[in-house]
Amino acid sequence: MRGILGYLVTLVVVGGVLVMGGNKMARGIRNNNPLNIEHNKNNNWDGASAVQTDSRFVQFVSPVWGIRAAAKTFKTYSKRGVNTLAGIISTWAPPEKNGVFENDTEAYIASIEKQTGFSRHDYVGVERYPALIAAMIKHENGSQPYAMELIHEGVSRA
Repeated sequence: MRGILGYLVTLVVVGGVLVMGGNKMARGIRNNNPLNIEHNKNNNWDGASAVQTDSRFVQFVSPVWGIRAAAKTFKTYSKRGVNTLAGIISTWAPPEKNGVFENDTEAYIASIEKQTGFSRHDYVGVERYPALIAAMIKHENGSQPYAMELIHEGVSRA
């Protein structure tokens, strides 16, 4: 489809949300896993797609299930005493995994602080999960295409 200025644009419906973009949608958006939850031996997520074609990240049937999985993970962190912004992000995206540098965790924390107005030392309870998740979706994917109602629904299912 040609946009107003004649540029080629793509319109895709993702979980009931119209997403406009270039030729390639971010992996987390494509997988309905906007926070990029990785496969591991313990995940048997509700809402996971029956067929998993991504070898690294879980694929969900709709984004609400990927958001739910993230909120459930944050609740598990909280039970272990990981409940500040810095603690959650440092656990979610540690700088090093299996001896390999993977994330700029400090930049991730700063990005979420800027987007949410939360301090790195702030307690993040379940009532703050929607704002946290929306900011993390943008950080993980470069955009945040979901309505806040959908994010609230995912959190409420957790």
